[in-house]
Amino acid sequence: MLKVCHLYPDLLNLYGDRGNVMAYVRRCQWRGIEVEVHRINLGDPVDFREMDFLFLGGGSDREQNLMAKDLENRRELLQAAVEDGLVVLAICGGYQLLGKYYRTLEGHVIPGLGLLDFYTEAGRERMIGNVVVELEIEGEHVRVTGFENHAGRTFLGQISPLGRVLVGYGNNGEDGTEGARYKNVFCSYLHGPLLPKNPRLTDHLISLALMRRGLPAELAPLDDRLERVAAEVMLKRLLM
Repeated sequence: MLKVCHLYPDLLNLYGDRGNVMAYVRRCQWRGIEVEVHRINLGDPVDFREMDFLFLGGGSDREQNLMAKDLENRRELLQAAVEDGLVVLAICGGYQLLGKYYRTLEGHVIPGLGLLDFYTEAGRERMIGNVVVELEIEGEHVRVTGFENHAGRTFLGQISPLGRVLVGYGNNGEDGTEGARYKNVFCSYLHGPLLPKNPRLTDHLISLALMRRGLPAELAPLDDRLERVAAEVMLKRLLM
């Protein structure tokens, strides 16, 4: 059985981000892999070491501030689980929180959890639109699509990007990077939600969780014809 931790589902669900958890769970269940979803809200107890996949979505500034205070109390346990290979997907505001800090337009610095080596600074204009990113999955170059809507500009330190921007802004609209990757932590600005649009990435996250548990990680194929057609249409539209 795989245990899924959905952090703050009532606070962090911009642009249908909870669809990422739904896609992860369904693609497990269609293969006969049992899944148990733990929805963790403010103050709820959780042992991250027992989890296999953790999802952290995006929210408004107010909601992110509420969540950040609560998550700071869990920082050491989360860091230990990350170093132990916990599979994490963090989107937009959840992504920003894992870094060193967020600097507002007024110059106020909001500390992050400092789990990953990057920082974010507010921009005057929002970066909005459809995105195509090329990333590497098990040695294969895969193009994923999504939608971004963020004012924060994220700059990476000694950490790898999730992928290379082909269309859109990505982390900051300057260096061509999108998201961040550390061990089994995947960070991205792509809403949409990301995983239903990109089943290859979803399956990769499932395989990583299975490998961490010492279980067979080779997944039975699914009929993804509709997903492939939808992706091809979007890629053709954006890359023309």
